Amino acid sequence: QVQLVESGGGLVQAGGSLRLSCAASGRTFNRYAMGWFRQAPGKEREFVAAINWSGDRTYYADSVKGRFIIARDNAKNTVNLQMNSLKPDDTAIYHCAAVHDFYRGPRADEYDYWGQGTQVTVSS
Repeated sequence: QVQLVESGGGLVQAGGSLRLSCAASGRTFNRYAMGWFRQAPGKEREFVAAINWSGDRTYYADSVKGRFIIARDNAKNTVNLQMNSLKPDDTAIYHCAAVHDFYRGPRADEYDYWGQGTQVTVSS
């Protein structure tokens, strides 16, 4: 089992950057595929990015491709989401998620563990 805690959210102007972090408990973090999802008020949860357990395979939603970068540090049990060129449409609560498998993609129901989320607000 793994517990996830996100940090790094905040208020930023359009065009700015934020770096989200997700800290995971447990000694087998390197056996979990990780993902980032977001949910804006009144909208359904949306896939953002995913990374495999070794960190050499990534997948992005079209809406963030070229602007966001997902990366992990298995020695530190963390997965980060570097967000650049932020837009007001990126405003949401961002959650990290984990599943005990090599790799998973954009389906939220394939992830077993979720963090509480961190708020990202992008002003125009």
